Amino acid sequence: MAEVDGSGPPDMENFVVGIIGMGDMGKMYARRLSAAGWRIKACDKEDQYEKLREEFASMNNIQILRNGHLVSRASDYIIYSVEAAAIDRVVAEYGPSTKLGAIVGGQTSCKDPEIKAFETHLPEDADIVSCHSLHGPKVDTRDQPLVIIKHRASQQSLDKVKTVLECLHSKFVYLTAHEHDRITADTQAVTHAAFLSMGKAWHSMKQFPWEGARYVGGIENVKINLTMRIYSQKWHVYAGLAILNPEARKQIDQYAKSVTELYKLMLGGHLDELRARVLGAKERVFGKEDRPKWADKPLLEDEVLDQFSLGGTEPRSREGGSRPLPNNHLSLLAMVDCWSALGTVPYDHMICSTPLFRLWLGVTEHLFRDPARLDEALRIAVDDNTFRSDDLEFTFAARGWAECVGLGHFETWRDRFVVTQRFFEPRFPGAIEVGNAMVKAVLESTRS
Repeated sequence: MAEVDGSGPPDMENFVVGIIGMGDMGKMYARRLSAAGWRIKACDKEDQYEKLREEFASMNNIQILRNGHLVSRASDYIIYSVEAAAIDRVVAEYGPSTKLGAIVGGQTSCKDPEIKAFETHLPEDADIVSCHSLHGPKVDTRDQPLVIIKHRASQQSLDKVKTVLECLHSKFVYLTAHEHDRITADTQAVTHAAFLSMGKAWHSMKQFPWEGARYVGGIENVKINLTMRIYSQKWHVYAGLAILNPEARKQIDQYAKSVTELYKLMLGGHLDELRARVLGAKERVFGKEDRPKWADKPLLEDEVLDQFSLGGTEPRSREGGSRPLPNNHLSLLAMVDCWSALGTVPYDHMICSTPLFRLWLGVTEHLFRDPARLDEALRIAVDDNTFRSDDLEFTFAARGWAECVGLGHFETWRDRFVVTQRFFEPRFPGAIEVGNAMVKAVLESTRS
């Protein structure tokens, strides 16, 4: 029996929540909803049945069933928590067993295939209310955006879903499926592409970037920690968002173009053209100098970022001083160039921003709101060859990911991701710990 506060619909005393797919997010939802008093029936692939029964044996509110047919026929609200590439197949198999009059939703990061699967395979009497927690399974859900999509449903069904999900203490954001996919492309797709490309570049150079003095300091800490955070996750988490979301494909393709074109300007020594292009993009994305779109307070402060170094090495220059090595920050320059080309204003989507996006926007803003820092990056881009080989590998990587996404090749994506994941895997335990601490500190600083 759920411990509802009386403000929700009155007929939920024996309400059962079903979860099909017990990956990391499915398990997190099961635990959080169960702790709030909701009765949970859950399943994953049948070969995981005994393992899941053992894992959740001590939680009386969670009943592990053998398959999605049993979950579907016994649950009043069914959440499909499976990867986007598998949603059609899974709903086709279990959708016909949906309990009469039940509410059905999904937790995928790309809603276009999810909604199509529901419309195709669910009984007409089933209401469709989907959701998406815009963060990973290990992030505190409090105050994080939680998208709710009322697609084919009564107001009463929407109210029931809200009553169930209130225990996450997230911020409800109401969107259509199309709006969701457009905004997640703006806030996640290119962010992921940038970090995936950094990891691939470092892997190609057989380089752990925190070992030595090349990548140190606040901006570099974000690049390293969040790259490790992404590569420590399962490959399909990012593949589905990039490949199945048409808006994301355009974003990732433009990012690769921006990286390539800026790198060519650097390589050719075209400082004036590079500066004009970057400053023009800055104005279109961040506004004019006298009317900037960023808030008075930076999203990220130096003292927050400088805490989180994996190597424990103090920033130093080639002369042994206290400053980091000069870096042109091609990944950040290309991000603003990409947003400019697409007409994207990142602040318009802050209500749906993920922790990774806030960190990425924060370090990008960190570079662009300081004229001296930005000017140094542009000068270094042309006059200093220290990072030239790194930038070449980064350009190759960005183009490789864009080509993979454009072709729609899940197998190629997986292979590209997994081989780099294996390179960094021995370093994940320490990296995850530092990355989690960074996300927590940044979220706390942005709340204050």
